[in-house]
Amino acid sequence: MSKANLLFKNANVLTLDSHNRCAGSVAVANGRIVGIWKEREPSKSDLEITAQTNVVDLKGATLIPGFIDTHNHILAYGQMKGQLNCGTPPNQSIKDIIEAIRARAKEIPHGQWIQGYGYDDTLLHEKRHLTRTDLDEAAPHNPVLIMHTSGHLAAANSLALRMGGLADDASDPQGGHYGRDEKGRLNGVLYESAAMHPVMNETPKLTVEDMTGFLREAAKDYVAQGITTNSDAAIFGLDDLAAHLKAAEEDINPIRTQLMIMHHLLREGGAFGGYTAAQLDKEIQERSGGMAKLDSAKMFQDGSIQGLTGALRKPYYQNSDVYGDLIHSQKVFNEEVADLHQRGFRIATHGNGDRAIGSILEAYEYALGKHKRSDHRHRIEHVQAATHEDIARMKALKVAGSFFINHVYYWGDRHEKIFLGPERARRISPLADAVKSDLLFTLHSDCPITPISPLFSVWAAVNRLTKEGRVLGPEQRIDVITALKSMTIYGAKLNFSEGVSGSIEVGKQADFAVLEADPTTVKHEEIKDIAVLATYIGGEPVYGHETIKTS
Repeated sequence: MSKANLLFKNANVLTLDSHNRCAGSVAVANGRIVGIWKEREPSKSDLEITAQTNVVDLKGATLIPGFIDTHNHILAYGQMKGQLNCGTPPNQSIKDIIEAIRARAKEIPHGQWIQGYGYDDTLLHEKRHLTRTDLDEAAPHNPVLIMHTSGHLAAANSLALRMGGLADDASDPQGGHYGRDEKGRLNGVLYESAAMHPVMNETPKLTVEDMTGFLREAAKDYVAQGITTNSDAAIFGLDDLAAHLKAAEEDINPIRTQLMIMHHLLREGGAFGGYTAAQLDKEIQERSGGMAKLDSAKMFQDGSIQGLTGALRKPYYQNSDVYGDLIHSQKVFNEEVADLHQRGFRIATHGNGDRAIGSILEAYEYALGKHKRSDHRHRIEHVQAATHEDIARMKALKVAGSFFINHVYYWGDRHEKIFLGPERARRISPLADAVKSDLLFTLHSDCPITPISPLFSVWAAVNRLTKEGRVLGPEQRIDVITALKSMTIYGAKLNFSEGVSGSIEVGKQADFAVLEADPTTVKHEEIKDIAVLATYIGGEPVYGHETIKTS
């Protein structure tokens, strides 16, 4: 007879195991699942309930494995919560953004930075980027930096450019470029991180304590969406890493954490230049009390299709002379990937455009040719414009895909009309191809690029509805169970943790989300609107338990 310190009864349990079994009750002891029963409540001969057992009556609510978001930026999200919202909505025009910046400038001293996020040139009335002239008008005495909604470009005013040492004769950096006016002068638009870096470097430096505070607040929003395991997709510096480890060790962030370490930290002369993957993972786990792990070495090989910096094989639909750019030359890229691969790192490389995806696969194939490794689970991030051939090649090389499915809703209409054209737009995030190829894949939010919500991503994969209410590429829709698995058990497999998480099975970690309705039985259009009632990590309630009856 089993003993339990937590029992869920009267539940609709979607185990999402290999047989998609359903159940009625689940018992937990010491953070692990110890029993699963078809019945709504286990018999007294199967389970001993004591005064210490927390009995949770779900009254028919749905219990599923906790969601696993395999690519987002939780620390950046936490930081942005205190910045100026320059998105659309609420702003409909550049004038609206100027007024918001001007109001902020009146509240702070001259010389203090103003930072904002989310402006989208294609949604603003003027259909253009913010420029230094706009920002100078709004705040001539404060340095201003406003991030684009894609996260791959930004607009800076003259004072910010000067502080970054950028003059009109500045040469474009490798992997990025500076926007210029008709006379060749810098217009304030900075394309890709290489171009943003000089200005970003001058923004106020955050302390580790600041960042752990951001993680505390961000984690509250994440667990409210049922997320129990989360991957921060770009750790740029040692302070970022220290904040994550402190937040994990001190339970400031209760979520199980995967960390993608930027490749420059792993190069010779970098903070972890001499490390193997095993050594770095051991250090991360020890410093975080086991709550954080190494996910991968992170690289970028192109930018954003919305910013015209994603690398395409054919030109952009309304910009026939623009193809986007690869971040690294192929030879240099191949060798760095091979070095990381040889040292045991799983590599996660950002690739939106099909040319970038092809380049990434070439580098992975090169590395695998030099150093055989059977279970590498190298990844491509976003996989937005992958062709049939790209997906087949990913499968052949055993490369996994983490798809930014939310693109379909947030940018699908504009991909069709502006960026990619009808033919390419209808197959962005080709999930049905991934299923047919038996490719290991997951879905992700890329928060703060889009709001954090696993159920929204599931909804997007199942419906492929755009903002204008049209179905974009109906042949690439997937079924509800597969979509749910792509944010649970497939995520666990991508994280090399399928033996301990991702499904509701005896012996696995007791990570759960409680939903008010069953995503497999509601109308497909309603999946995104299902409320998350509670979240449990290791059998401990981290969200919503106050509203669920216990005894």
